[in-house]
Amino acid sequence: MKIFPLTIISIACAIGAPLASAQSTISKADADRLVAIAQANIAEVAAGKMAVEKSSNAGIKQFAQTMIDDHSKGLAETQKVAAAKSVTLPTEPDAAHQKMAAELKQLSGAAFDKAYVSKAGVDDHAKVHAALKNDIANAKDADVKALVTKLEPIVAHHGEMAKKLNAATK
Repeated sequence: MKIFPLTIISIACAIGAPLASAQSTISKADADRLVAIAQANIAEVAAGKMAVEKSSNAGIKQFAQTMIDDHSKGLAETQKVAAAKSVTLPTEPDAAHQKMAAELKQLSGAAFDKAYVSKAGVDDHAKVHAALKNDIANAKDADVKALVTKLEPIVAHHGEMAKKLNAATK
């Protein structure tokens, strides 16, 4: 008699285990969204750190520190969702952002400031904002959709900050 309840529990666990893991996985498109969001956050943190070190412009340093702070939070939130969904995220900037970083490292003074604000500020935030708007419309997973919905206005604000800073550094 004691074997029967254990058998039922074993069967229930065996059936439930695949269901639990299936619930934590997401579509390839949503997984790719998480990877892209992580990549953008990693790149902004790296570029921001470089700007804090290299720029002598107080406004750019303040903007860069905001990018470090906000994108570090965004990355942590993305990592949390990705971990729950069994998605592996990158830990370093992608090739395009590594190239941009190499270009920025070669610059100094006003040339660095202009390039940083234009590329990492205006251009990157415009691209990421457009991607997030697309993600809001197309993400299927509720947690991914909630994440992109939360991040979109922050990135939009960063883009506006960058545009104002870009106009002031010309």
